[in-house]
Amino acid sequence: MSLADEAGTTAGPDDTARPDGTAAPDGPTAPDGTAAPDLAVRRALGRRPPAFLFSTWPLRCWLHQLGGVLFGLGVLLALAVLVSVGILLSVAGVGLLVLACVPLLGIPVARLERRRLRLVEPVRLADPHAPVPEDGLRNGLPRRLRHRFAERATWRESGYAALLAIVFTGAGLGVLALLAFSCILVASPVVVWALAPETVMIIPGRAVPGPLSALPFGLVGLAGVALSGYAAGWLTAGQVWTARMLLGPRRDPDHHRVIELTRSRARLADAFEAERRRIERDLHDGAQQQLVALTMTLGLAELELKGSAPEAAALVARGRGEARRALEQLRDLVRGIHPQVLTDHGLAAAVAEVAQRSPIPVEAAIDLPRRLPPLVEATAYFTVTEALANAARHSGASRVGVTGRLVDDRLILMIIDDGRGGADPGAGTGLSGLADRLAILRGRLTVSSPVGGPTQLRVEVPCSA
Repeated sequence: MSLADEAGTTAGPDDTARPDGTAAPDGPTAPDGTAAPDLAVRRALGRRPPAFLFSTWPLRCWLHQLGGVLFGLGVLLALAVLVSVGILLSVAGVGLLVLACVPLLGIPVARLERRRLRLVEPVRLADPHAPVPEDGLRNGLPRRLRHRFAERATWRESGYAALLAIVFTGAGLGVLALLAFSCILVASPVVVWALAPETVMIIPGRAVPGPLSALPFGLVGLAGVALSGYAAGWLTAGQVWTARMLLGPRRDPDHHRVIELTRSRARLADAFEAERRRIERDLHDGAQQQLVALTMTLGLAELELKGSAPEAAALVARGRGEARRALEQLRDLVRGIHPQVLTDHGLAAAVAEVAQRSPIPVEAAIDLPRRLPPLVEATAYFTVTEALANAARHSGASRVGVTGRLVDDRLILMIIDDGRGGADPGAGTGLSGLADRLAILRGRLTVSSPVGGPTQLRVEVPCSA
């Protein structure tokens, strides 16, 4: 069972920066509360509309609409075939499965659309789908299907596929038909000049007597080309905006608050670590040195009183022993706050040292290619020490194994004992505290402890948290 969940990071509600540190654009907001995308097509149309016609934008928009019409007709045909096959086979029961998989057609359609948008939109649209979570089991087709059906992005993409096949394809056909007819009108004087007069009929039932008589039709064709250019631009802008809203990643309305809360937890963790280091330094440089001086002073007093007052010397020796034991306890306390070996040599050496002090034989195998961030090392170290202490007090184990490795910039620790099992996070065994400590770094603690053993703790800590 998982004892800690993970959260992302972003700016707070009053912060004007994105999570990546860039400034958030001003302007209208999208339905999810984020700033509306500043589309390149819309900028080209709104900056200087007359200059739009003399740029490469009309040609790019026409090509985008042509590709969209061809692609949309293919999507419409695929939808019609799937629905028809599903209805025909529904009597046998197989058709229901085909109909249920129709929404999944939006996933490849959206993937191709995100690539096709690069013709008119330089900002790359990210894939909104989350990877199938790994839990040590083989990810088969049923598991992947369940994961995709549970995602809202899948249903948004299926809706976009329907819009592409019906709305945008029909509108694109209209724009391209206007362009084709306008181009014919523009070429009408040349056509009339090349062919014999009175044989070309632009208007049904009425022949054009000569090229000069076809010039008005050419001017109308030029106006139609300009109109089709603007129509293609605005239609492309609407399609890109729709794609950004439906095919891109979305943020939930509480995203800013969740991230600011996570940042606050990280700041509290840093402050807690700094305060712990200060306490360690004060104990080491203050109380510990005073106890050492007291022990030496009592030793000198014992030597002075040994010959003249044996009873007083015995009392001084007793006080010196108490001071020595207090000094040892203080040193253990300082070592428990933050061991020096962890600072000097890293997590592997610190775990090896605590394994030697454990009352249960511990086999430690921490294989890390580099030093980890200090807060990650400290969190992992105290997680291991608390787990070993729990095993010594509650498990009745005879052996404990601790392994650690770095996988995809995540520290993975496995602590396994051969005890009686039955560990319950709600029974006050410290597992909930470990999960809370890991949650500060967006880590996760997974416990497997069946009755009769063994008990297995899996710790995951992202090193970039």
